[in-house]
Amino acid sequence: MTGSIQLRLRGVNWEQLAESLWNDGYALTPALLSASECGELVKLYEENSNFRSRIIMARLGFGRGEYKYFKYPLPRIVAELRKGAYPRLAAMANHWAKEIGVPGFPTSHASFLKICKKAGQHKPTPLLLKYEVGDYNCLHQDLYGEVAFPFQMTFFLSRSETDYSGGEFVLVEQRPRMQSRVMVVTAQQGQAVIFPTRHRPVRGTRGVYKTNLRHGVSPLRSGMRLTLGIIFHDAK
Repeated sequence: MTGSIQLRLRGVNWEQLAESLWNDGYALTPALLSASECGELVKLYEENSNFRSRIIMARLGFGRGEYKYFKYPLPRIVAELRKGAYPRLAAMANHWAKEIGVPGFPTSHASFLKICKKAGQHKPTPLLLKYEVGDYNCLHQDLYGEVAFPFQMTFFLSRSETDYSGGEFVLVEQRPRMQSRVMVVTAQQGQAVIFPTRHRPVRGTRGVYKTNLRHGVSPLRSGMRLTLGIIFHDAK
């Protein structure tokens, strides 16, 4: 894979991803990270100087496995992905905001982080997650304060069916007066799934309404699975 992160992001068909997000509730990007870049990020997990905190999921009832939140300054790749993807996703977020009648979002990530800071949210939220055999992540939403960006991304750093098996990414959509809808996502190394942080608009016979979404990871059957989570709002 050649070219900078910014060039790769520029080459993505964002209109197609926006359509997938609107119709399906999630979108899968082409591979945006090379195998070597995924390997670099995996190696970072053991370097504690890169992180502000480590969470053992079982201690908090979140599931099994662990994850670490990066500290500022973020590693170059992580910072470029967060900064570069934000303006494209902000355009989608503003379309969704207009549909449901709520305020929109600034077009630059730096401006959005200023809004987070005013709300007392100043801790970085990008993270690396590690799962081993039997580990899983309960359904949840990544909300860290009153300010939240409506999309986030999970990058798959390990190779499905080579480095691990099981560990599928799961989205559950709670629809008003209807049974919940389950979506299971599998991806190749370097790809990212884009999905709603909290809810999404759906066009029905009586206009647009909101559905609530939570995400998680099914139990790992073998190997080890690492992912990079890009969350665009900061935490308190």
